[in-house]
Amino acid sequence: MLLIRSLIFDFFLYGLMLVMGILCAPLALWSVGGAYWSIHAYCRTVLWLLRVICGLRTEIRGEVPTDEVIVCSKHQSFLDIIMLAHALPRVRFVMKKELRWAPILGLYALRIGSTPVHRGQKSKAMNDMVNHVSQKSSAPGQLVIYPQGTRVAPDARVPYKVGAGVLYGRMNKPCVPAATNVGVFWGRHSIYRRPGTAVVEFLKPMPPGMKIGEFMVEMENTVEENSDRLMREAGFDPGPRVPAVLRQRQAGSDV
Repeated sequence: MLLIRSLIFDFFLYGLMLVMGILCAPLALWSVGGAYWSIHAYCRTVLWLLRVICGLRTEIRGEVPTDEVIVCSKHQSFLDIIMLAHALPRVRFVMKKELRWAPILGLYALRIGSTPVHRGQKSKAMNDMVNHVSQKSSAPGQLVIYPQGTRVAPDARVPYKVGAGVLYGRMNKPCVPAATNVGVFWGRHSIYRRPGTAVVEFLKPMPPGMKIGEFMVEMENTVEENSDRLMREAGFDPGPRVPAVLRQRQAGSDV
């Protein structure tokens, strides 16, 4: 029964994306505000369907940022993208470059000013990312970056990439860490949408001006500790974790 409910939900998830994406395209092309209205309407409908069909409720905790900030979030599945896009009033994402050509998704992502990044070209990708974000800085909003660079399984320990720290230093804006447990209910490669309560929690903002190394350690520890807490709250034990500063010392890093 869980499989059937999950497949029905996925049918509506992608079917609605296609239908609303096409019908709302003139509105999105007319204005950026129209693109945001369309995105919020889609996400709101999807989260309602997720609760009704699969019994999976979603909850946003903490103070939702509305000013111009960087949001450094844990990324476990498509669900945390939907929840962030629904909660944040002027969201834009640092996303992999291939998504520019994704039907519907690419149009709306670029319309709201998201930043495409080629993950295979490290130095060039970082320069392109910083330059693109700098060009978009005149449009206030919440820039979401996933510091691990990819979706991560609930029990995986994937290193954090320095790109988030570079953006933080260049933009000179506060950073809001965000933790989540969504992967417990909606895995990155799973077709199952399990019942429960998926949470995204906005944590205490980190002020601008920290050194990049100090920022990276504090941000990683904050996101990981609170994501572990949320996963345990959901009944999943992610296992032990090496604090960022100790892991970096073991690796001989000076960051």
